[in-house]
Amino acid sequence: MNAWQLTAPKKFTAIQKDEPTMPKAGEVLFRTLRMGICGTDISCFLGKFPFFDYPRIPGHELGVEVLEVGEGVENVQPGDLCSVEPYLNCGSCYACGKGQGNCCENLKVFGVMMDGGLCERSLIRADKLHPSKKLNAEQLALVETLAIGCHASDRGNPQNNEHLLVIGAGPIGLATLEFNRLNNAKISVMDMSEERLDFCRQNYGIQSLIQFKGDGSEKQKILDATDGNLFDLVTDATGNPHSMGNALNYVAHTGRLVYVGITTENISFAHPLLHRPEITLLASRNALPVDFPRIIELIEKGTINTDPWITHHIEFDDVEQRFEEVTHPSSGALKAVIQVAD
Repeated sequence: MNAWQLTAPKKFTAIQKDEPTMPKAGEVLFRTLRMGICGTDISCFLGKFPFFDYPRIPGHELGVEVLEVGEGVENVQPGDLCSVEPYLNCGSCYACGKGQGNCCENLKVFGVMMDGGLCERSLIRADKLHPSKKLNAEQLALVETLAIGCHASDRGNPQNNEHLLVIGAGPIGLATLEFNRLNNAKISVMDMSEERLDFCRQNYGIQSLIQFKGDGSEKQKILDATDGNLFDLVTDATGNPHSMGNALNYVAHTGRLVYVGITTENISFAHPLLHRPEITLLASRNALPVDFPRIIELIEKGTINTDPWITHHIEFDDVEQRFEEVTHPSSGALKAVIQVAD
């Protein structure tokens, strides 16, 4: 069957891959319909992601169709459209024992630490598929991105009447915003891109928008927006070590800071920035199984509208020629989706 493999940074190669076997007990055979391109995929393409080895078939944001199910599978059946939960946890380590498989010590992420869904057909554990009778494959391909933001929002635990700041208005930042706004909190957004800030204004009604220019001008805007108190909760979704270190300057006394972006570089800040205001510093990794059906229901009800997110489409045959264009900010790509099959 046809597949695209990243054989080296910035090098996609079309390959023929052996057909998967028929599903064993507890497994499902599916075909990929849509694959969302996220920051992780772009980092893998650019050779910057720490957990990715070459060669590898990427693809973990997936909308798929079930083809065959193995013995004992009851949560899905052939013909079902599903979102894929790509975090293949072991179930036996310390984190899994606590119900936090997102932090599994032996975690394998589908499409990152193992071959993923940028191919015609794949096998996966049945418990990692989340069906919907109402959503299309494109909507289902966005559920995993939303799940990252859902978990990040839960880690920050926003409360009514708190003032929150999301730094980075890319897909993960917007996903976090989606769930922060469900808590009736006041939200501000910071980004370098005026276009992405306009997106937040037009699609979410966010009026407190701060363009980061690197000249310190954002500090006064933050003081004005918060009456000098700074923010109760700050989420940094940039993955930029300079932004992540600087984010402590925006957190109110007794506030929280959540890092949801990932970097391989050191993050540095003066310890008094953390200690004096008694900031709670939190990391957010992946998502939990319960997040997926929750998100599917929110999209089905119209509480979350995925339509504005998708700005670019790429045909399966054009991956080699067109993938790099969506890695450039000048492309205006917020979320690109690969049309693997109809």
